Amino acid sequence: MYKLIAIDLDGTMLNSYGIVTENTKNTISKIIESGVDIIIASGRPIDSIKAIAKEIKSKKYFIAGNGALVYDIQKDEIIYEKNMSKEKVLEIIKICEENSIFYNVYTNKTILSKSLKHNVLYYHKENLKKEENKKTNINIVSNMYEYVKNLKEDKFLKITICDESKTIFNSIIRKLREIAEIEVLDVEHMSRKIIKQGTEDIPIEYYYTEISLANVDKWNAIEFLIEKLKIKPEEVIAIGDNINDKKMIENAGLGIAMKGSTPLVTEVADDIAESNNEEGVSKILQKYYKNINF
Repeated sequence: MYKLIAIDLDGTMLNSYGIVTENTKNTISKIIESGVDIIIASGRPIDSIKAIAKEIKSKKYFIAGNGALVYDIQKDEIIYEKNMSKEKVLEIIKICEENSIFYNVYTNKTILSKSLKHNVLYYHKENLKKEENKKTNINIVSNMYEYVKNLKEDKFLKITICDESKTIFNSIIRKLREIAEIEVLDVEHMSRKIIKQGTEDIPIEYYYTEISLANVDKWNAIEFLIEKLKIKPEEVIAIGDNINDKKMIENAGLGIAMKGSTPLVTEVADDIAESNNEEGVSKILQKYYKNINF
């Protein structure tokens, strides 16, 4: 029997509006009640994940920053972390500024950005529907280099690079890959999300990649929890949709990709769930936990 389930958020547990449906919440909470640990494994920062963990009644751990840290919910503290150095972050910022590419810096406390655009605009719109204590912290700064240079306590989880033009995007990726000791995710397809503008649905579409310290990924963070919980890799289910989920889907006892996932993820998955807009997480979990009365 599977004892730990790690689930990605965007494109997986959350639908295109950034919502966990009531059916999905109900399915997850009932599996947790049966004694199975369900954790969120996301690229988001701590505060953004905390609120969703509470919604699904996940009370033990979650993974943030694509595996840069593991957070103990009960102790309210980070118990595992692999952060980028400030020097490395500043090096990447300099390249982005010189090439006029949109980027944002994820710290353990907030998302730093120069404007509300692409992924940051999506998080901002998501915040408008949330209570104050459940919002993703976004900090708009005009001079990113100087701001980061003067930060004292923040820890740097990752940097996200976004652009609507594939040509411009690919050009910056080539330059970033020349930097030592970092990992640039090989994301091949556009991010597609939806925001509400009055009664109208507005799509947000952009190419993006995520940069973290080398050898930082969700599976390494899961391995830390496997050891802590004294379970085996074959007792883990991992569910995701994008390249940052590939290693955990590939190495888990049961790896599940969402319908419409990037092909590299689908290729290594043991099973395919319906899409995030069809409550795929809820349906696939009910398939593997038939003994629970949903």
